[in-house]
Amino acid sequence: MFFNAQRSGVLPKHNNVSWRGNSGLKDGISDPAVRRSLVGGFYDAGDAIKFNFPQSFAMTMLSWSVIEYSKKYEAVGELGHVRETIKWGADYLLKTFNHTADSIDRIAAQVGQGDTSGGATPNDHYCWMRPEDIDYPRPVLECHACSDLAAEMAAALASASIVFKDNKKYSQKLVHGATTLFKFSRDQRGRYSEGNDPAKFYNSTMYWDEFVWGGTWMYLATGNTSYLRLATHPTMAKHAGAFWGGPDYGVLSWDNKLAGAQILLSRLRLFLSPGYPYEEMLRTFHNQTGIIMCSYLPVFTSFNRTKGGLIQLNHGRPQPLQYVVNAAFLASVFSDYLEAADTPGWYCGPNFFSTKVLRNFAKDQIDYILGKNPRKMSYVVGFGKHYPKHVHHRGASIPKNRVKYSCKGGWKWRDSKKPNPNTIVGAMVAGPDRHDGFHDVRTNYNYTEATLAGNAGLVAALVSLSGENDGVTGVDKNTIFSAVPPMFPTPPPPPAPWKP
Repeated sequence: MFFNAQRSGVLPKHNNVSWRGNSGLKDGISDPAVRRSLVGGFYDAGDAIKFNFPQSFAMTMLSWSVIEYSKKYEAVGELGHVRETIKWGADYLLKTFNHTADSIDRIAAQVGQGDTSGGATPNDHYCWMRPEDIDYPRPVLECHACSDLAAEMAAALASASIVFKDNKKYSQKLVHGATTLFKFSRDQRGRYSEGNDPAKFYNSTMYWDEFVWGGTWMYLATGNTSYLRLATHPTMAKHAGAFWGGPDYGVLSWDNKLAGAQILLSRLRLFLSPGYPYEEMLRTFHNQTGIIMCSYLPVFTSFNRTKGGLIQLNHGRPQPLQYVVNAAFLASVFSDYLEAADTPGWYCGPNFFSTKVLRNFAKDQIDYILGKNPRKMSYVVGFGKHYPKHVHHRGASIPKNRVKYSCKGGWKWRDSKKPNPNTIVGAMVAGPDRHDGFHDVRTNYNYTEATLAGNAGLVAALVSLSGENDGVTGVDKNTIFSAVPPMFPTPPPPPAPWKP
């Protein structure tokens, strides 16, 4: 439901968020430097900016969860909805570059502007307006060297191509676009946020982790071993931080994809065991994944926990929940991988832990988010009786009353102490502080803002943990490998008996 509320463009008739309408209908067209349609996609959070970088990561996470757990989505009647959500994002990403070409020199990386300099120029942060009412310019930011963004977009389209493998024409369209993007990411090196507006909001640290992550998804989508050679190259792994350790090691986020890539490559080793020349690095990634799983357990001191039990993957900094849900998904999906490979658990040093320990970690963290915490508050809007009522969100905070509030006219709704007139169902907010405290204040986005990336991780974690009551458990072992040729081809049949 949250993703429905974030849609930009011409909404489908069954969008079922009554207070949302068509918006952003001049995106791209009104920018004299672009002059092409960039209508569609998703607004990132409580603003009206479309950031390709976290949007792509969100789509990749949703696709990964569908590939692993399509039967679970089907059991709760959400498979069609989540596929539709992924397609909405993928179709928009295809608009942001020349997806029919074999090579490109630019990507439209962002629509809308988030100036934080304090100036009074109308933009998507200074103004507080419903997206449907925006009348100020929405410039397009293009990038000509953005390896991290292009590789993440490639991962999004490649993973979506597996989700839509039942639609051959569309799946091939996604694969071609992903191939073009990944080539661009390798040819034109640079960070997408370097010196640009996105650096204030989504400052990418490096692009090496996106190379490993994107390369892994490209291999799974195409079966082309050149991508697997790239993703498992020791130098690539070293640059991506696979051997660093460090305070943020194993924390999957919109900025750092390494932990996700290592788990995917561990999956490849567990189920297909490709052997030489990949085995050495795959074994390393598998071992590193085990270390990441160990770091999530309370008996280790890698990450502190609040008194209420929430793991502090971002070391007490604000907006913790987006990291927690990703870790819950990784722990849950890895436990399913181990069980599917008839492996009862894994070692942390000399100690053996069962897969149940991983699922319990994931459940405990998700239970905290859903209300089992010192404040007895659900951090998912619409779930339970006690949840945030002042979500930092322009559309939710302004009534749909046929009044068009101006750029500054909407400030009265931003600053109002009253609850939002519109309930943004399904939105997981940024979360509590390191003392389990939470301030339900609209102007404090560190507590009350919900994002695409965070909510994609939540959906993935929830679906991975669901199904036990319905008898639907475990991952789909084979779909993710549907484009991968057999590692050990079946030998040809013996020749027919000789006849004179």
